[in-house]
Amino acid sequence: MNEIWKAVGAAAWGAVGNRGLRSVLDETSRKAVEALCPNPGGVYVAAFPYFAGTAPGNLSLYCRGEDYHRVLLRRLSTVCDYLKKKYPSNTFIPGTDNSPLPEKVLACMAGVGRLGKHGLLIVPPHGSYVFLGTILTDLVLEDHPYGSTEPSCDCETCVRACPTGALTADGFDASRCLAHLTQKKGDLTPEEEALLKKSPMIWGCDICQKVCPLNRGAAITPLPEFRENLICSLSARDLEGMTQKEFQDAYGDRAFAWRGIGPLKRNLELKSKE
Repeated sequence: MNEIWKAVGAAAWGAVGNRGLRSVLDETSRKAVEALCPNPGGVYVAAFPYFAGTAPGNLSLYCRGEDYHRVLLRRLSTVCDYLKKKYPSNTFIPGTDNSPLPEKVLACMAGVGRLGKHGLLIVPPHGSYVFLGTILTDLVLEDHPYGSTEPSCDCETCVRACPTGALTADGFDASRCLAHLTQKKGDLTPEEEALLKKSPMIWGCDICQKVCPLNRGAAITPLPEFRENLICSLSARDLEGMTQKEFQDAYGDRAFAWRGIGPLKRNLELKSKE
């Protein structure tokens, strides 16, 4: 398995058996998992690095290359094809960020990485600049002592640097997170607008990652989809007069396009009023 995961560009991978998987699912998630894969035997988890440097821009680092959903599903499908040939009677279902599986928890259990205070998985030498992908299967995977799912870093640099107080020593408040607010559809409250104006970003927020000591010297991704043809910024002129279809034709292969043109135009207009 090491060779196939290496071939598809995974920085690290691991597996969690059925017993471990069931231990982290609530009743709703368990039913959703079983709807995808009756009698699940476990799940493979892998991390794919995306860091391509910190060039200036108003788009978060994670969405400057090709949409990671598309990239990871292509690469995970290659692993699934390999596994289907090896285990033709079993089922293998790839997923990333769109399934009932708690990816970060499973990645910790599988030994792929460890959680930082910012709630992101840290995978040396790429730091927290990784995307997670899973392969759910009815193949019985080995149960073994699993890694800790508790934050394993006592540093609170990210907590102190968070400009809106979304990160605290007690946890994370998504409603105050700039990354969440930039993606929110429709009108924002005056308080949300004020929070958003604190950031130069129109999509996402990288502050907690940029200040993290464990991200210093993060390795550049070897994956061309995240390293080449980057879009670092958008301006009002880039979007002026665009219909939704024209926007999707131009930017539909990027992760910042999933909400449509509306939130981006709104965020740009907010910046113009500062």
